[in-house]
Amino acid sequence: MTTSESTLRYPTVLTTDCIEAGDEDVVDANVNVVNAMYQELLNSEEIAPNALRSYYVDFYLTQSLGGGFAQYVFTAPDREDLDTYIREGLEGMGATAHLELFNRTVETFDALTEDDAEAYLDGDLDTEEESTAGVQAMEELDGEFEALLETEDINVLNAAWLRGQEGRLALNEEELSAHIAQRVAQIPDLEERQAEAEAEERENAPEFEVIIRELCDVAGYALQKITMGDPNYEHNGETILAWHFTTDHGDFIMVEDDEEAYMINAETKEIVAAVEFEEADELVEA
Repeated sequence: MTTSESTLRYPTVLTTDCIEAGDEDVVDANVNVVNAMYQELLNSEEIAPNALRSYYVDFYLTQSLGGGFAQYVFTAPDREDLDTYIREGLEGMGATAHLELFNRTVETFDALTEDDAEAYLDGDLDTEEESTAGVQAMEELDGEFEALLETEDINVLNAAWLRGQEGRLALNEEELSAHIAQRVAQIPDLEERQAEAEAEERENAPEFEVIIRELCDVAGYALQKITMGDPNYEHNGETILAWHFTTDHGDFIMVEDDEEAYMINAETKEIVAAVEFEEADELVEA
């Protein structure tokens, strides 16, 4: 599929309340829409190409203002793809000076030795004398970036570019939800993506969430939301940390001791499920 075909099939979407708002609001609206699409498991091939380019240009701007190009490198999940989106976005919105600076910065950083790259990313050189020529060059480029914003404002160019997108949609919140749901319904491997996302979410979940999910599985209940942690919960005459959560069968509390974790009915205080800690990272049904 060509970029033009993709643009027509997947138009850039903004919210109606942002169209006449300030430039930052327009850019933020696009960021929020793209985040919502990613959250609903649409992938980069199912989102408007220029919406993604705008999204990653804003990501680059935000990171660079927060900590220079070093912060962009730290936070970019895949620089090869992101660098391409940023180059194409800067070019598309007419930020020619920023595009030239970005290319020079990338070239300079990628040419650093491993030690210089580490020193620049760590930012732990206290004096100019300790800094190598490569690190000094990167620091100068960071300064050049901030100065350039005074004459070529990325936010202004980005917002104007978004407003002028071919086939752009302006939707209210209800219409936006329906639009995303319609796109999601067309995903051919939706169940597979959902399973992968759930597995990844569980793998990265904090320990207390893993325990609560295991307890819900044992009880045969569906977890809906973990609502709060309570460090002052009274259990068996002791003050301990407890986690409150809701399921399709009501509200419950999770507490744990050295050997077991318990799922307690929030109203009756009845223990409805328990799991034992067989090893530090392994749970078995009690």
